[in-house]
Amino acid sequence: MSDRTPLMAGNWKMNLDWKQSLALVEDLGGQLKGKDLGGVEAAVLPPFVNIRTVQTAVDAGKLPIAYGGQDLSAHESGAYTGEVSGPMLTALGCTYVAVGHSERREYHGETEQVTNAKVNAALAAGLTPILCVGEGLDERKAGKQVEYTLAQVEGGLEGLTAEQVGGLVIAYEPVWAIGTGEVATPDDAQEVCAAVRDWVRTAHGDQAADAVRVLYGGSVKSSNVAELMERPDVDGALVGGASLKAEEFAKIVGYRAA
Repeated sequence: MSDRTPLMAGNWKMNLDWKQSLALVEDLGGQLKGKDLGGVEAAVLPPFVNIRTVQTAVDAGKLPIAYGGQDLSAHESGAYTGEVSGPMLTALGCTYVAVGHSERREYHGETEQVTNAKVNAALAAGLTPILCVGEGLDERKAGKQVEYTLAQVEGGLEGLTAEQVGGLVIAYEPVWAIGTGEVATPDDAQEVCAAVRDWVRTAHGDQAADAVRVLYGGSVKSSNVAELMERPDVDGALVGGASLKAEEFAKIVGYRAA
């Protein structure tokens, strides 16, 4: 077992109003607080408008939950209507921010250049980026999942130092397995997660490769998380729908205690 701290990050996507967010994070915190989680870190990524609510609940209840944003602007401030900057997230106590999620790439046309700019913006604001990468069904059928995913990793991390790369998170999410009920096998996840770590090792050295956390995402639930986590290069999960259910997400976070 590696020294890397497993991370279970729940991406709430565009779900829940502030009252529902409050109820969910308090319920989740109640199920996690005081439990021996085996060193596993829990985090949630609420919609922007609910981050303040989550912050208040986490602080008031001293809940063992980190939180962050689902996206951020590549710009620090300025005339960018509708955007949210890294410093704004930092001011709310955020630890993490997702960058380059497949839905941002698909629905908003975010390129590798945009993703790279956002990774840099996150780091400049003191946030830990969760760089999301992964292939679609066409690439998987063509056997190009590793090649495709590594191109996204290289583009997203361009210009970063070894120290910066070692401190961030990379989430491998095969697009065909997001919200579909389909899940990559543990061996599928290990293949690409290992390739990501090998790329980091070649590009940035052993220290960065041994430190960077590589998550798997795509229809993760309590019934399959333990088997996924047995793989040596899978350091956690980016969880979608299952993170909207406090009991289910608590079981995912507590997979070692189960």
